[in-house]
Amino acid sequence: MAINGDFVSKTTIFLVGLIAFISFPAEAAVRKYQFDIQVKNVSRLCHAKPIVTVNGRFPGPTIYAREGDRVIVNVTNHAKYNMSIHWHGLKQYRNGWADGPAYITQCPIKTGNSYAYDLNVTAQRGTLWWHAHILWLRATVYGAIVIMPKQGMPYPFLKPNMEQLVVLGEWWHKDVEEIVKQGNNMGLPPNMSDAHTINGKPGPLFPCSEKHTFAMEVESGKTYLLRIINAALNDELFFAIAGHNMTVVEVDAVYTKPFITQAILIAPGQTTNVLIQANQSPGRYFMVAKPFMDAPIPVDNKTATGIFQYNGIPNTVLPTLPQLPASNDTDFALSYNKKLKSLNSANFPANVPLKVDRKLFYTVGFGKDSCPTCVNGTRILASLNNISFVMPKIGLLQAHYFNISGVFRTDFPDKPPKPFNYTGAPLTANLGTAHGTRLSKIAFNSTVELVLQDTNLLTVESHPFHLHGYNFFVVGTGIGNFDPVKDPAKYNLVDPVERNTVGVPTGGWTAIRFRADNPGVWFMHCHLELHTGWGLKMAFVVEDGKGADQSILPPPKDLPPC
Repeated sequence: MAINGDFVSKTTIFLVGLIAFISFPAEAAVRKYQFDIQVKNVSRLCHAKPIVTVNGRFPGPTIYAREGDRVIVNVTNHAKYNMSIHWHGLKQYRNGWADGPAYITQCPIKTGNSYAYDLNVTAQRGTLWWHAHILWLRATVYGAIVIMPKQGMPYPFLKPNMEQLVVLGEWWHKDVEEIVKQGNNMGLPPNMSDAHTINGKPGPLFPCSEKHTFAMEVESGKTYLLRIINAALNDELFFAIAGHNMTVVEVDAVYTKPFITQAILIAPGQTTNVLIQANQSPGRYFMVAKPFMDAPIPVDNKTATGIFQYNGIPNTVLPTLPQLPASNDTDFALSYNKKLKSLNSANFPANVPLKVDRKLFYTVGFGKDSCPTCVNGTRILASLNNISFVMPKIGLLQAHYFNISGVFRTDFPDKPPKPFNYTGAPLTANLGTAHGTRLSKIAFNSTVELVLQDTNLLTVESHPFHLHGYNFFVVGTGIGNFDPVKDPAKYNLVDPVERNTVGVPTGGWTAIRFRADNPGVWFMHCHLELHTGWGLKMAFVVEDGKGADQSILPPPKDLPPC
């Protein structure tokens, strides 16, 4: 179980970068990054394969900024695939041109071309991340965004001695795009991943992984802030460190009321910051990531491991494994998410919309489409309110801004066309699922309540939904069918957790609220890449307000052509 000479304390590296960053001047800065999209051979699990990377790194480089900064990232595409980068969780007020999802806010960056993302880091601090937002390329094209508070503004919790990034991911033996293509041609889900990873490394429970093990060296008595990101494509994950409790202090770059837990649950797209004290007997302890799945769906159930190692302990000491919840522990998942609450302090208030202008109810469902060339004569599709989203061939934001007709319609229904017992006995029919590029138009500055309801069309399953351009408050969640009379009475309208990605529980519902104060076209989709590809997505058109400062900014001159 020893780790060879490739062992490097990432904490030290992160600290050096952080100290250099903190030494910048106090005023808002312009920070510039160059992202070169390159193909590089990377070895994992006993063999090498070419993967798409940023600057040859996997995971990619971390973006550091301070609240109030401007960040310019010039992306140059040297790979054979078209590329776009999404800055997950950055709100980008009036500036959807910098959001990044291909064919939503821009056309992709073609091979040999560049595009400069001009990002404003406004009223946000904490951990976010960036990733490719086209095809399945985010399997390897992803990295962290660390936003420090304004100068003089301390954390609202115990100041850590050191900080550490922990980015969770997935790994496939073969070329991911080829796997997806094969699955689509057969009308079947593509092969699941072959491993999970911690900072790009699967850990010593996998073959040929002695040098592909992430290790974090710690000092007794010190407190560490872990910035944890789930960059996996298709799996919600449990994360724990043997023998050590964690204190959750932030999710999705929003501070939370602190609470202690032995394990966290984190869905694809979500981030979680935890404090951990090196207060146990000096030794070597496994940190682990393993999937949560409480539906009869196959997942890559292999456990990724890293090592939490007290300094001075030899690598020959065998690490201990933590006790994780069972892979289908619904009770833990519901209990954990219920503990997440906004800090709601004087400095960080929870401005929950109490009055709702627009109520939306979206059902999440699966169905089957005819496909004569597929294995079973059908292929799976996914839908919201019985509409499976069709991607356009031009950016929706461009079509909206320049009034280009024929690209999309704004008649996405506020409720499902055919009400039924959503979580009752399984229905194999798709209820006549429609296909279309249909958006929902929202008035500027109106308040919105959206209930996302899982259904038992084919099967129930949990879904992490991400809304671009916004944070929202998770005011309620439950198992079974949402009751519009009884359930709103149980909403938390005082300190609900605020985030950008939320899980809809298996066979249940989640209610969110937000104020539509960011004009533009904003994507909303399941963050399981498998489901997004099947059509589980839609977009909102948030209209301009009355003033110039409430209207979409003009597009940049170097916007990629379609």
